[in-house]
Amino acid sequence: MRLVPFCLTLSAMFATGALAQTAAVTNQFTLANGLTVIVKPDRRAPTAVHMLWLRVGAMDEVDGTSGVAHVLEHMLFKGTAELKPGEFSRQVAALGGRENAFTGKDYTGYYQQIPAARLEDVMRLEADRFASNQWADAEFAKEIEVVKEERRLRTEDSPRAMMNEALMATVFVASPYRRPIVGWMSDLDAMTPADVRAFYQRWYAPANAVVVVAGDVDLAQVRQLAEKYYGPIPARALPLRKPREEPVQTGLRRIEHKGPAEQAQVALAFKVPGLDAAGLAGKAGTDDALALTVLAAVLDGYSGARLDRAMAQGADRLADNAWAYNGLWGRGPKLFSMGATPAPGKTVEQVEAALRAQVQRIARDGVTEAELARVKTQWVAGEVYKLDSVFNQARELGNHWVLGLPLDAGERLIERLRGVTAQQVQAVAGRYFGDDQLTVAVLRPQPPDPNRRARQPSVGLRH
Repeated sequence: MRLVPFCLTLSAMFATGALAQTAAVTNQFTLANGLTVIVKPDRRAPTAVHMLWLRVGAMDEVDGTSGVAHVLEHMLFKGTAELKPGEFSRQVAALGGRENAFTGKDYTGYYQQIPAARLEDVMRLEADRFASNQWADAEFAKEIEVVKEERRLRTEDSPRAMMNEALMATVFVASPYRRPIVGWMSDLDAMTPADVRAFYQRWYAPANAVVVVAGDVDLAQVRQLAEKYYGPIPARALPLRKPREEPVQTGLRRIEHKGPAEQAQVALAFKVPGLDAAGLAGKAGTDDALALTVLAAVLDGYSGARLDRAMAQGADRLADNAWAYNGLWGRGPKLFSMGATPAPGKTVEQVEAALRAQVQRIARDGVTEAELARVKTQWVAGEVYKLDSVFNQARELGNHWVLGLPLDAGERLIERLRGVTAQQVQAVAGRYFGDDQLTVAVLRPQPPDPNRRARQPSVGLRH
């Protein structure tokens, strides 16, 4: 989770109060079939957001069917016993709403943002396709080609995306995070309608889902509608999730990717600990994940942060850009990532050495209290501004549920980050950035293929 720049004039006292007020009006209940419902009233505008989140994503796939979670997301727009293909989207548009869906490694989500008075309509529509998604094989045959084109356009036509895909496949050996969300092309080529339907039957059960409703809504009304439309869906047992733990890395890993790019790039991925619900509660052994998040902010949390000053400024700059990011939480293993694009005349070797030198400098000399104060204030302000959006409120609540976090995880995280000390940041800079935790990926630019025709974006891409 990356700390990003925001106005620093917002006081910490105001921010804490605003977050506390936000958390105080959130409600959660569970239907008899196991489906969770979270309601967040916000009456500033006559609009509502309705989301359905599933605790299933790319990490729940198995080898040979990579990409099936994302393909299933596409297929949920292709009909039910009541609706023809595409009719779901047409009806939401007729209500004056917007809708889409998304798939990640940890989750799949579907959403609609509509006038608050039309909430019942979208709850009826979403419950119907969640419970009775069905489509003809011919619809799958068309849509799998759309997904393949999405992979070509967003991954295979992007040398940087291809490098990052190869990086993840090298970083992880056993963890399902090694597979791309969109899937390997060979798996998409071999995928069948039966693969997708089996994944739907396996994971799209009420106990594996949460409905989040935020906006100009009433708790009692949402409860009544949830019971009416989602309550009749039969309960189903979920399959056992077996652990797929990543073995300890015992040496530096390095890959090179060649592609038709104008500039080189280098990316560094270090294995680090993450944060879970126990960590938010202050249990022992979790402070390092918080300190790593602050470290990423000191390096790249605002304009003119350490990486920018040291590498991307001045006439003799090393890089056109440089970045750092700490993957704070998720259902799988976590990474602290760094990277940069070498400036003209500079090499990836120089840039890699400079990135590691910045962390080594913090391990040696520490960080200042002024740096800590700045990134912490920006984090708090950013959380407050983020929650001005009803959509972001709903998305955060759904994400927290999927990861097994409490509803007020954002507020708890801020309180934990406030307590991170300069000594803790210095300690993690010296603890997690050795060769045994590191995988390096380099993009080596190649001349473009003069015979390759530019690909046109497909109108079928939903994301």
